[in-house]
Parts: sequence; structure tokens; C-alpha cells
Amino acid sequence: MTAAQEPAPPAFTGEDYRQRMQRVVDSATAVGLAGVVVTPGPDLVWLTGYRPTAITERLTILVLRADERPSLLVPVLERPDVESAEGVEAVTLVDWADGTDPYQAAAPLLGTAGTYGISDSAWALHLLGFQRELPDTAYRSLTDCLPMMRAVKDSSEVARLEAAGAAADAAYAEIVRMPFAGRRETEVAADLAGLLRRFGHEQVDFTVVGSGPNGANPHHEAGERVIQNGDAVVLDFGGLMYGYGSDTTRTVTVGEPSAEVIAVHEVVRRAQQTAFEAVRPGVACQEIDRVARRVITDMGYGEQFIHRTGHGIGVTTHEPPYMVEGETQPLVPGMCFSIEPGVYLPGRFGVRIEDIVVVTDDGGRRLNNTDHGVAVVS
Repeated sequence: MTAAQEPAPPAFTGEDYRQRMQRVVDSATAVGLAGVVVTPGPDLVWLTGYRPTAITERLTILVLRADERPSLLVPVLERPDVESAEGVEAVTLVDWADGTDPYQAAAPLLGTAGTYGISDSAWALHLLGFQRELPDTAYRSLTDCLPMMRAVKDSSEVARLEAAGAAADAAYAEIVRMPFAGRRETEVAADLAGLLRRFGHEQVDFTVVGSGPNGANPHHEAGERVIQNGDAVVLDFGGLMYGYGSDTTRTVTVGEPSAEVIAVHEVVRRAQQTAFEAVRPGVACQEIDRVARRVITDMGYGEQFIHRTGHGIGVTTHEPPYMVEGETQPLVPGMCFSIEPGVYLPGRFGVRIEDIVVVTDDGGRRLNNTDHGVAVVS
């Protein structure tokens, strides 16, 4: 059975969303916040299941406060779409009409004073409107005050991430059977995007194809360079499936790899494996970065490892927690994140290996399971 044929995970229920909202309220209260203001974006999707078809200047907010039923304020013309969201049964729905002041409609939901956490994606227009209408309120970004809000996944969320990872693995298994030499990077990237959709992704977020010297740029956009025999090619791709992200990287070679590519690839493979083996509850996020970086530095390539070791993943492909120096947050069962060390030799080639990992009760489990060796493509 292919990834595309696997049965879809059960839909989230209103109770699932109610529990998420309560968890956020409890966390906000614990850090002294008066409440949380959530604007359209990943936080709103995770908390209510509502994803506006377009994010516009019209105000939409979810307000979460202790001892108050959650309230969702929406433009009246968008109310029919909101009413179909899975989590709407757990909120009081309030609407406002064009020609009225949405901030006056929001004021009684927020209260008169206090500090609120607010979505990172909130428009300055709206934040200034709240401050004008409620001058005794203050606001802090959710990444600053509740950075782990979405970080710990339940079993249903992990199942979606696992399905997305399996679909990305299936796409990789197919792409390495296709020709690379003589084709543009954009053509291979288009093939990767098509494969992700074929295996079940509803959204493709990125398809990095970095061939030869372009592979030394970690976020290289696939371009018009024609891939040549002898090239190392970094393939980094992912998107959303069942609303949850995939993100995996493998480095292949067109024809047999050179001795130097084999040597660098082995350094990166060892760093990735060693970092994975360090995953367990209670270990600080920064330690995963330190472990991977130590391996690469000891082999003489420390200055060529130019990014963090990993990032969280969930309803977006990049979210907290981050595996980076200075992040002291301990790992908790249910956290899902990438481990993706790399070495980049400017003007020559790059190597990166990336898997998504979930923290278990006694270690970690990979959600990507394709071979870590250097795949040879034609």
C-alpha cells in the first residue's frame, strides 16, 4: 500500500479543539497573561480548524481568557465559512459588519486592561486598533510568551506528521529513478512537486534542487542551471498533508560520487545520526545542535555548517522549538522537529541530510526512513 492509499487519519473533533484552547488558556494564566488574541494563520487553524480563504484587512480574532468561553470575532460576510469549521462548536461566534468599528466589537471580548499574547502574524493595523480602543491593554508575541504552544503533539497530530513523512519518502523513492543529467533544476523540482501531490500532499511549500555549486546555498531556489554528470545535488522538499507538514533532505550524485563527496557526506551522516541518538526527554534543544556541530567541527568543517540543526514542524513546516544554541527548552514526548546538519563548500557543492523526528518516552523516532547513503542518479 502506498502513502497515497493509506486511510486518512480521523478528523479532529470539537472536543479536540476545546482541549487545545483550554490548554492555551492555562498556559497563558501561568505566565501572567490576561488572555490570548489569535489572528488568521497557523495558530487559528490549530485552535479552531478555521482557515480563511483569504487573509484581508477585515478583522478576525479568537479571544481566549480564563473563566470566559472562547470568542471568535469575524466579518459577517465570512460567517458562513466559519460556521463550517470543526472547532466552531467550542466558541461563541460574534460578527461585525462593514461600516461599523470592529475594534469596538472586539473591546468587550478582551476586557479593559491587561497584557495579552497575540499571534506573530497579527497585522500592525489591528494591533494599533486594539491599543487605540483599549489603551490599558498591552501585547506580547506568542512566540515570545508562549513559544511551546503548539510544540507538543498528541497522537492524532503525530499520525498526520507520520503520513506526511511517508508520502515525502515515497516521492524521494520515485525521484531518484528519474533522469537528472541534462535537465534544469526547475524541471526536477517540478517532478518533486508533482510526486508530493501524487502521494497525498494538498500543498507543496518548497522543492529545493541545488546542483553542483548551487548546493552550497542551503536555501537555493531551483533555477535554470542544467544538471551535469558528476554533480552532487541537494534535494530538500516538503509541504502539507492532512494539514500537517513534511520536510526531508537527501543529497544524491549524478553518476558515481567523487571521493571528496563521499567523505563529506559521511561526516554529515555521522552528525545526523549522532544528533538523533541524543534525542530523549529532558535534553535541552540546544544540545541536539551542539552534538551535531561537534561531529562536523571535529572533522574540520565547522565553519561550513552555517545554520541551526533543526526546527519544529506541525501545521507549518517551520515552528518552535528550534534546535539551536541558546534554546534551553527541554525536549518533551510529542515534540516533532527536524535534524538537518549540513556542510557547504562555496563554489563546489553542499551536503545535507534531514529527517523529522518525534520525541518518545525514552528517545526519538524518525518519521522519515529513506536510506541515508549517497544515492546515485542518472
